Amino acid sequence: MKENIMGVDVTTLNEQQLMKRIEDDIRQNQKVRIVAVNPEKIIMAEQDPSLRQLLNESTYQIPDGIGVSIASKLSGGIVRGRVTGIGMMGNLLKLANTNEWKIFMYGATPETVQKAAQHIKERFPKLIIAGTLDGYVKDTQQIVTTINEAKPHILFVALGSPKQELFIKNHMDQLHVNVFQGVGGSFDVYSGNVKRAPEMFQKTGTEWLYRLLKQPSRIKRQMALPMFLVKVARNRNR
Repeated sequence: MKENIMGVDVTTLNEQQLMKRIEDDIRQNQKVRIVAVNPEKIIMAEQDPSLRQLLNESTYQIPDGIGVSIASKLSGGIVRGRVTGIGMMGNLLKLANTNEWKIFMYGATPETVQKAAQHIKERFPKLIIAGTLDGYVKDTQQIVTTINEAKPHILFVALGSPKQELFIKNHMDQLHVNVFQGVGGSFDVYSGNVKRAPEMFQKTGTEWLYRLLKQPSRIKRQMALPMFLVKVARNRNR
């Protein structure tokens, strides 16, 4: 089930329903791609049809950020929960751990991806880290071959958005993987290089505020949220 917010589809499944659907996809040997949708991406997609198509062609568009939930409520929609990109990665790691499935990690710096893999293995000892590649490897054939030889169930790509989503779209047919997720800076968090917002901010959907307080230089980027909500309100009143 999908809901369209300013031209971009967002899944209406709650977190539990979504994870059950993804587990079924893996067991049925399906290929699915997951993309995180936030106000910044929706505003960009409004001006960029190719980005909008990229987002809408994904299998699951998760509501990443409190702004998407607020927009849905203002528009009379039913998206209420949030599923952040790093939260989805955590859920997939738990799923892989429970089923002893294989994951592959591609992206970030050599040191970051290795540290992230080490910490993930310590936290989820039953999952299998089938391989890692840093984001500085540029030979596409080498990347595809290395991933396919590892035979992972889940591929995490940390190249930044939309580069990671484009990589997944362009190579999904060549890769023998069930679940594809672009995870942005999540390897930095799992490696310990970057601290995630305290739980209080996570639960209230105000991680953006925590990041802004830590990095005031993000103010321009964070202005996307009020701009987005103003646009949603205007569309609703037309």
